[in-house]
Amino acid sequence: MWLAIALVIVTGAFVALQSRINGELARRLEDFSVAAAISFGSGLLILLAVAAAWPAGRRGLGRLRDAVRTDHLAWWMLLGGVAGAWFVATQGMAVGVLGVALFTVAIVAGQTLGGVVFDAIGLGPGGRRPLSPTRIAGAGLALVAIGWAVSAQVAGAVPLWLMLLPFSAGVGASWQQAMNGRVRTASSSALAATLLNFLVGTIVLVVVMLAHAASVGWPDSLPTEPWLYAGGAVGCVFIAAQAVLVRRVGVLVLALGLVAGQLAAALALDLLLPTSDRPVGFPTVGGTVLALVAVALASIRWRPAKHLAAEAPAPDEVSPAR
Repeated sequence: MWLAIALVIVTGAFVALQSRINGELARRLEDFSVAAAISFGSGLLILLAVAAAWPAGRRGLGRLRDAVRTDHLAWWMLLGGVAGAWFVATQGMAVGVLGVALFTVAIVAGQTLGGVVFDAIGLGPGGRRPLSPTRIAGAGLALVAIGWAVSAQVAGAVPLWLMLLPFSAGVGASWQQAMNGRVRTASSSALAATLLNFLVGTIVLVVVMLAHAASVGWPDSLPTEPWLYAGGAVGCVFIAAQAVLVRRVGVLVLALGLVAGQLAAALALDLLLPTSDRPVGFPTVGGTVLALVAVALASIRWRPAKHLAAEAPAPDEVSPAR
């Protein structure tokens, strides 16, 4: 369990790195829709190349098709990429103004709320994970951390509606993680889950890009720095990791563990390579530390004394949603 949580935290650092890359690309292009489509589209091309060269990945896609045909996987569970598309779009719209750290802590609130709800109703591949005192305390502490971290910024020049963008993206990210975990379980392939995620997200973002270009036009030119186009490759790594880990740790702990990695990496990026002219204040640092404590608290297994000897249900005892 603790090894899985450590891997989740490392994965979270990749999320913050992608936020920096996509935010900077959108700033250079002055067009969030093109930046988001480039990020998802490049990731899709990478995954298609891997699937073409890897027979096991193609077999996973075949199992995924069979699972949908036999109703072992509901069609709406294939749409996790829609939430991923919104997440990437908000990176382009908000990171340049908020900074990576403030953008990330705003996501925490949405991920925490989504993790609590989706674990409670059993949306993830591991089935229902009832709320315990430690999980409730961890979620509540994460929300307190958010309020503290953003208090100075909200009171300043940052518009409240801009903070709502990453909050909604955080809720969507928790739902996306649950859906990708379901797809990975049904197909027994992280590649199949990740490829489907990027396919759906790319379709959505290309439609948005075309609609946006019809109203405001296309960017004048593309930046030449190669690292600005690495967002899709980074996304392939953390989407695949989330699809594998969510069944082990659950949606809530996955969300909070990702938060820990995101906040630590985001603070480092904002301190070393700032995107805005606002310094990182003490509330942001303190809120980050408090969020890390929340992750540890929510990860503690708590059982009533009379159930200490009870065993958790095996994964194969969880019925797939239809």
